[in-house]
Amino acid sequence: MRLDDDDFTLFGLPPRQAQDRAAIDARWRALQAEVHPDRFAAEGAAAQRVAMQWAVRVNEAYRRLKDPLARATGLCGMRGVPVRAEDNTAMPADFLQQQMAWREALDEAETQSAVEALEAEVRADETRRFAAVTSALDEQNDPAAAAQQVRALMFLARIRQELTRRLDAYPN
Repeated sequence: MRLDDDDFTLFGLPPRQAQDRAAIDARWRALQAEVHPDRFAAEGAAAQRVAMQWAVRVNEAYRRLKDPLARATGLCGMRGVPVRAEDNTAMPADFLQQQMAWREALDEAETQSAVEALEAEVRADETRRFAAVTSALDEQNDPAAAAQQVRALMFLARIRQELTRRLDAYPN
């Protein structure tokens, strides 16, 4: 293992979008057991500092690998097409129109069931887009198409946060 290995290499996983979450979790636990600073207590402060660096690196890789959106973002970058969501917000007009319609529907939703219906619609679109990302990365080797879907999924994540806040405000 090297600190500069990509997340997939560090975890011994194939660089693919489709991953088994249980395998990611198991590998994280095994890596943490190897690099935990407490294992190096008898070797002095320098060894513990290095172990801490490794523990942080393993935790950061785990956070990215277990999150399908972060994983897709990383794979796009590894394949030469960084998502660049901070400065590339160009989206197809139909997606932007759908976004506006969902936001308007959320503003107008007056009942819990209306918010739940909207949340189900957004979740279905999100599921469809994740399938498209997986296909683009794992089957078609088209990181540009995947990156565009990833940017759309980032928009959807924000809408889902707003939907969750609205749903959380309703009494159980």
